Amino acid sequence: MNFNKAIILGNLTKDPELRTLPSGQSVTNFGVATNRFFTDKSGNKQQSVEFHNIVAFGKLADICSRYLNKGKLVLVEGHLQTRSWQGQDGVKRYRTEIVMENMQLGPRGAAGQEGTTPAPAAPAEEEIPVIEADEAMNFEEEGKEKVNVSDIPF
Repeated sequence: MNFNKAIILGNLTKDPELRTLPSGQSVTNFGVATNRFFTDKSGNKQQSVEFHNIVAFGKLADICSRYLNKGKLVLVEGHLQTRSWQGQDGVKRYRTEIVMENMQLGPRGAAGQEGTTPAPAAPAEEEIPVIEADEAMNFEEEGKEKVNVSDIPF
């Protein structure tokens, strides 16, 4: 069994470029940058950025060109594809892209929604709340029993 799935959440690095293929199908290309925050061996907080090439076809391409622009937050779901071509200089070139299958726009009013690329933010220092699951969960729906977490077999 094989599996080829890519899911990224990041900001557009440029406005989408909409074109039409000879077959009449719409295609759009754009870039998305994702940030990764980590702590190095010496305890310093570091950031690395990855740039992803995205391609969308058909109705998704039209939606991307209409609603996305540089700096906007977007969640892209698709599969990886590498294509190759012969350059004008005779050298074989390769490009790995995420072929979009699904997309979700970032929230309104989120950083970068005004069309400018936001400055990289430092990782949040706030604590994530811990939810204790030692007691029975209370689902008060008619005809349903209460679920006790200790009864779950995994």
